[in-house]
This record gives sequence, C-alpha cells and structure tokens, in this order.
Amino acid sequence: VQLQASGGGLVQAGDSLRVSCVASSSVRTFSRDAMGWFRQAPGKEREFVAAISWTGRTTNYADSVRGRFTISRDNSKNAVYLQMNSLKPEDTAVYYCASGPSYLATSVNEFGYWGQGTLVTVSS
Repeated sequence: VQLQASGGGLVQAGDSLRVSCVASSSVRTFSRDAMGWFRQAPGKEREFVAAISWTGRTTNYADSVRGRFTISRDNSKNAVYLQMNSLKPEDTAVYYCASGPSYLATSVNEFGYWGQGTLVTVSS
C-alpha cells in the first residue's frame, strides 16, 4: 500500500483546511484497513490525531483535536480525509496518513504503511 497525502498549506488561526490521503492499492486492500492521521511538529515526536474504521462508521480522536477535526473516508476513491476547523498555531505540523489494524489504535508502531506527509502551518 502506498499512501499519498496532500492539501497542506499556510493558513491563519481560526481558518479551516482539509488534507487528503489517497492509497495506491487494490480497493479490496484499502477498504479493509483502518486509517489514521498523525502529525509531527518540529522537534517533537509523531503523535496520533485521528483514526477511522474500515467501514467509516467509527472514529477516534486525540483530545487536542476532538470537536475541531473530522476524519472521513471514501473507499470508492481509496481516500481518507481530515477536515480541520478552528485551526490553532499549535496545530502546525507535518500531517501523515497511515493504515492500521483498528480505529482504536493510537500508537505509531501499530500502523504499518505511511504516506510522505503534508505540511500544515498555522500563523497567529
């Protein structure tokens, strides 16, 4: 599975942005994987942001983004999305998508395939 993230950019605090991730694999493979978004700010470890079950019916969020971010997926397009609202400067990071075993997984080590990341910068 190859994952390509896109949609990052420079926005102001309070703005919204949607990042996308497309998987280059068979539809069967992608639609059976849970998917997650992680982020890594400069000088910090990669951290969990959100995850979604393979059906798209269940989701899981980090406390820091719950209520502001929404993860979704479209298995017909092999795509997963992260809608980010009310962005804050502390959301500045490279955002990575990854495939994993469960929407309840939050550890980097639990996710097997990673995209190259897309940079989101939020100015104050």
